[in-house]
Amino acid sequence: MELKCKLPNPFNLNTIIKFGLPEDGDVQISIDSISGQKVRTLIDGQVSKGYHQVVWDGKNESGQPVSGGLYVYELKTDNKRILKKMLLVK
Repeated sequence: MELKCKLPNPFNLNTIIKFGLPEDGDVQISIDSISGQKVRTLIDGQVSKGYHQVVWDGKNESGQPVSGGLYVYELKTDNKRILKKMLLVK
């Protein structure tokens, strides 16, 4: 199994980020604005190997809804980094 990430795009209100890990390890999944400003951290810690999913509800760290637009999610592990764009439509 290799590190993979998938999500529905564009989305409205919620999106599910699905990912698979070939081995246990530290994982960080964060959402940034297209200008590079951190919006929210969804996962930051140890995750077991296998398939997982996490939901982003379109809110920032303070629980406030973000505006529609283009966002970037980043999935980082000890040895890999994936960046993908996603469009929040309101």
